[in-house]
Amino acid sequence: MQMLIFGLGYSAKVIAARLRAQGWQVRATGSDGDMAFDDEGAVCAALAGADAVLSSVPPTKDGGDPVLARYGAALGGFRGWIGYLSSTGVYGDAGGAWVDESAPVGTGRRTARSDADADWLALGARVFRLPGIYGPGRSALDRVREGRAHRIDIPGQVFSRVDVEDIASGVVCGLDAPAGAYNLADDYPCSQNELIEHACRMLHAPVPPMQTIEEANLSPMARGFYAENRRVANGKAKRVLGWAPRYPTYREGLAACLQSENETDERE
Repeated sequence: MQMLIFGLGYSAKVIAARLRAQGWQVRATGSDGDMAFDDEGAVCAALAGADAVLSSVPPTKDGGDPVLARYGAALGGFRGWIGYLSSTGVYGDAGGAWVDESAPVGTGRRTARSDADADWLALGARVFRLPGIYGPGRSALDRVREGRAHRIDIPGQVFSRVDVEDIASGVVCGLDAPAGAYNLADDYPCSQNELIEHACRMLHAPVPPMQTIEEANLSPMARGFYAENRRVANGKAKRVLGWAPRYPTYREGLAACLQSENETDERE
């Protein structure tokens, strides 16, 4: 079995490793892949030999999906499995309420992502909608160590998140699933402040001061992150995919990140 991955980024690398462990051959575009995205000859040849295709490439700043713009016609004739890594940002602000796959999309700041999400669904893809992604080297632990952690005073603000290993297991479960959208999120949405405070306790580090969003001097992207408030429901993924997060809350996930870091240090 062969998988072609467009964009071998943080999550896609973990997905590729899991697939290879199960006997798949994985081809991929990008700097860490084995072919250039714009090498149409190589990409179309890989597509012709593929049993499955997964895109982790986000929309461009002007709103287009690079994969569909360049290879949409070829993908339209593809008869194998198609997957796309999307974002729960497509749901916009829900005022802290729960959202599932039946919730309206396209009302938030991620309109380009919503358009791409819809286009991939129209192709018959399994669209995996992901909240805040974390894992080794990319977690609250790293932000605390690097002095980038913030506590923002926004009462009632909650976020959902998912460990990268749970994304990989969800995609693998989705290989036998019907086309459609699936939220891959853990079981415990909570405030970013709670997460940061726990990471500080794990590292025996001082807790950053509580700030207003203006005092924190956040980037426009980070400010947009705080402009939306929702809890992401994962019931469909559990029911239809037979998936369950190995790390149901950030506590188990951060503990695994710290253990992975300690094991790496010991090997070195």
